Amino acid sequence: MARLSKRMKSVMAEIDREREYTVPEAVEILQAVKKTKFDETVEVAMNLGVDPRHADQMVRGVVSLPHGSGKTMRVAVFAKGPKAEEATAAGADRVGDEDLAEEFASGNIDFDRVIATPDMMAVVGKLGRVLGPKGLMPNPKLGTVTMDVTKAVSDAKAGQVQYRVEKAGIVHAGVGKLSFDKAQIEENVKAFVDAIIKAKPTGAKGNYLKRVAITSSMGPGLKISVASLS
Repeated sequence: MARLSKRMKSVMAEIDREREYTVPEAVEILQAVKKTKFDETVEVAMNLGVDPRHADQMVRGVVSLPHGSGKTMRVAVFAKGPKAEEATAAGADRVGDEDLAEEFASGNIDFDRVIATPDMMAVVGKLGRVLGPKGLMPNPKLGTVTMDVTKAVSDAKAGQVQYRVEKAGIVHAGVGKLSFDKAQIEENVKAFVDAIIKAKPTGAKGNYLKRVAITSSMGPGLKISVASLS
């Protein structure tokens, strides 16, 4: 591990893990203390006042980040005929039907997003046990079961992020890279937070946004002032 410079040590010493920062302050700190050679992912985690065991408290959806996620998305599409041609033209990394299902059933799933046309769901539905645990099962509510495969592929490639609250009420997502301009990261964070707020389920009672934190792949976790996000 690289030795910290005097400036880095000074910055690290001033980090108060109990203090609540604004997003601009937190991003500035994360960029200042970065000491790795790779481009770290910036991640936002939010603790919500929901119990996802109840259907009316599930928080799940997609959000298009204004500056993309910085991640190269590999997209697979289940489609036939003209729709398969559309998916290929849109930039899908793999397009198929029964042959693709056989690949997936064997465990060969090297993709970040799986899209399907409605007529292919009879085939895709049999892959629930392999796609479900990976969060890759196509879903109409997420726009991944659709006839508009061009838009679905384009959105995925442009940095659209899927989110789903976990059992403990936590939802998180990568919202960019530390190499992004500070303003770009801030705008991506805002887009993600706004999407979560808009996705507040009808069954959520009391305080919805409990805690928010931002971190990078190898950086410190910093608490964010919930009040500053409104």
